[in-house]
Amino acid sequence: QVQLVESGGGLVQAGGSLRLSCAASGSLFHINTMAWYRQAPGKQRELVAVITSGGTANSADSVAGRFTISGPNAKNTVYLQMNSLKPEDTGVYYCNARFTDYSTYPYREREDWGQGTQVTVSS
Repeated sequence: QVQLVESGGGLVQAGGSLRLSCAASGSLFHINTMAWYRQAPGKQRELVAVITSGGTANSADSVAGRFTISGPNAKNTVYLQMNSLKPEDTGVYYCNARFTDYSTYPYREREDWGQGTQVTVSS
């Protein structure tokens, strides 16, 4: 299994910035993709940005030009730099990892989630 630990959430005024980080730890695994999702109150969880182990990144139209995903680095940590934050960016942000689990044979493709970190943008 992979453990995902998120940090960096908080309260910020509109127009401000935050940087989220997510560190994946465990043994005998290889990260294929890492992503950030968010869930606002009363809404479904949505994809914010995703990046492959090779560094190919994509982001949702709603955050394009404002949010940047980077990593994963040698410590399997991915970052989400969030600039020009808006009140509608408020929600719980979840880290997601899809990885190949080498701890058993045959190898398996797995997915894990972090516990989430709250981001609140005040107007």
